[in-house]
Amino acid sequence: MQVITLQQPGGLDNLSLQQMEAPGEPVAGEIRVRLHASSLNFHDYAVVAGMIPTEDQRIPMSDGAGVVEAVGEGVTEFAVGDHVVSTFFPHWLEGPARVGDFRTTPGDGVDGYAREQVVRPFEWFTHQPKGYSHAESATLTTAGLTAWRALVVDGNIKAGDSVLVLGTGGVSIFALQFARMMGARVIATSSSNEKLARLKEMGAEYTINYKETPDWGKRVKELTNGEGVDHIVEVGGAGTLAQSIDAVKIGGKIALIGILTGREGEVPTAKLMAKQANLKGLIVGSRRHQIEMIRALETLDMHPVIDREFPLADIADAFRHQESGKHFGKICLTF
Repeated sequence: MQVITLQQPGGLDNLSLQQMEAPGEPVAGEIRVRLHASSLNFHDYAVVAGMIPTEDQRIPMSDGAGVVEAVGEGVTEFAVGDHVVSTFFPHWLEGPARVGDFRTTPGDGVDGYAREQVVRPFEWFTHQPKGYSHAESATLTTAGLTAWRALVVDGNIKAGDSVLVLGTGGVSIFALQFARMMGARVIATSSSNEKLARLKEMGAEYTINYKETPDWGKRVKELTNGEGVDHIVEVGGAGTLAQSIDAVKIGGKIALIGILTGREGEVPTAKLMAKQANLKGLIVGSRRHQIEMIRALETLDMHPVIDREFPLADIADAFRHQESGKHFGKICLTF
């Protein structure tokens, strides 16, 4: 089978296509999946670019979608021919958060899904949404579930709430879609007026070009009659958090889910206290969260936005496209 491996110390030029033996038959409690798609996330980029160290010859990619080819003894949840999609934290099945690192995350602490076949415990997968392509399903494991948990699981979003999303990456676009799906109002930011127009078409009530309006936190307050928004899906981290605290409503919620502007920085603690806002860090979600999200997607027939698909062999080019920042929504590998 075809497999992508990453040679240390990382870097896009150290990704290579290899031929490896197929994984064989599943034992009790396992399934064999013929993978057909994966999607690119910032976490995957951090691994392949060498920002997050991993083992030599690691198989990257945390998202994987495909078809069940064989089931081991005792597996009743899946049958041959079922369309399945992986989970980000394979051992966090349900309940409160139990994982604080990436040691069990495919594509980082263990081998991931940039390959044609895999044998894994059946709990590492869920069913895909009915009517989804493999590429669409592959976007759910990380980006989709992060947005879902930020707004629905932890945020308890309700109709009439206001939501701020930052940029046009996968998590932010999912957050816009989920917010509109739940009847919430959305304000969205980008540095591209062309992308802002697309966000408007998707249902954003207001848009802000953060290059033209550096104090976009104040602009968000103006657009909400001086109150601020109920929810912010904060993907920037250190470089945007101060503006997000300006933008949030008193008693509002900021879900800190990204570090696009850096791992560390100053936090205006006095302002956060004055806002009495809930600032919560989170990383993706549990298998139970994913099952519940997929049920909602099927009910409302919501589909993700895919910017572009690349063949497996062109994984480095896919990451270069991500690196350019020109994408709108998710970038996928299909094979």
